[in-house]
Amino acid sequence: MKNIFIVVFLSVVSISLQAQESDSTMVAKTVNYYLEGGTNNDFETLKKAFHKTATMRYIADEYKEVNALEFFGKMKPGPKQNRKTKIAYINVTGHAASAKLEIEYPKFSFIDYMNLLKIDGEWKIVSKIFYKKVHATE
Repeated sequence: MKNIFIVVFLSVVSISLQAQESDSTMVAKTVNYYLEGGTNNDFETLKKAFHKTATMRYIADEYKEVNALEFFGKMKPGPKQNRKTKIAYINVTGHAASAKLEIEYPKFSFIDYMNLLKIDGEWKIVSKIFYKKVHATE
């Protein structure tokens, strides 16, 4: 009886970990649409990451709040951006997730914090806040 309990318990834990891993992979795929679209100046790829009502909040002299897709919709096609991107972390709990992204340009970096929800089985960014960090000059 004890062995059956242990097998059932381990099976449940294994299934939970697989579901979590799958959601983490799906969140990474979503934020990579954002990163790749921005790096390649490709709005069609970037917009796959966002819910249509996603907001972007930031401080540029003062607090601003805009629709993310309207903001990025002004993106013009052009050469690939000279930047490095990194997913610093992804945290998933149920149908909610957050991700920290680092986008490094030669003279500054953006630190993006994304909030995502799993909507109809698909992960979408619903809000973004960011900080622009200027690199020290020598």
